[in-house]
Amino acid sequence: MDLKYIRNFSIIAHIDHGKSTLADRMLEITHTVPERLMRDQVLDSMELERERGITIKMQPVRMEYTSNLVVGLPSGSPTTKYVLNLIDTPGHIDFSYEVSRSLKAVEGSILLVDSTQGVQAQTLTTLAMAREEGLEEGRKIIIPVLSKIDS
Repeated sequence: MDLKYIRNFSIIAHIDHGKSTLADRMLEITHTVPERLMRDQVLDSMELERERGITIKMQPVRMEYTSNLVVGLPSGSPTTKYVLNLIDTPGHIDFSYEVSRSLKAVEGSILLVDSTQGVQAQTLTTLAMAREEGLEEGRKIIIPVLSKIDS
């Protein structure tokens, strides 16, 4: 596969801002996980993660997505297949080293902010870590996204 169709990215945010939920929806939309196997926080596979309801270890996953919407081209035009390599990261400050490790492996990050809570301490910490890895210097990209806008 041509490298221009591969995206390596992470989801970073404060704890409980919706990282794992967003990852779940991406897995669902790309049909990476069969519908019968989908459950909340599907990437949180450790027993302790499931008990506490938080991500402790970063979790990579490979998804395939076929774009059927090409800007400027009529419907029925050729589609493009992308490989999306996602790393779901913890939000708790105690597991910041996992976020740091993931940022070294990606070309960009989705910075998720809970619309009901706004920017929190760990939001700023993960943003600073992303900046240190060059995610703001043009080598990599940060995409800010609001979660829980229906709350």
